[in-house]
Amino acid sequence: MTEPQHLVVTTTHDGEDAARALAVALVRERLAACAQVRPVHSVYWWDGEVQDAAEWRIDLKTTAPLATQLIDRIGELHTYDTPEAIAVPIVAGAPGYLAWLEAETAAG
Repeated sequence: MTEPQHLVVTTTHDGEDAARALAVALVRERLAACAQVRPVHSVYWWDGEVQDAAEWRIDLKTTAPLATQLIDRIGELHTYDTPEAIAVPIVAGAPGYLAWLEAETAAG
């Protein structure tokens, strides 16, 4: 099987304004072609106990060669001590959409 060429990188933020600002910065820097920001509810371990919090999820569409740079930039811009930054492969997609994704991330 060939390596995926396109990815969705996900992170979260504690506020809508901060999530949107992060999404705009990453798209403006051409590390992602687009970002979707939506409310989620997260339950997770942190500081030795279970946390239960409202957050904003950001899904960023990018290419595999930009994944490390995008994840590193999330870490630089984020206010969390340990921000979520995970990449999952896009194994199939509309050819026109994937071509657009490549074009918009290559423009940087």
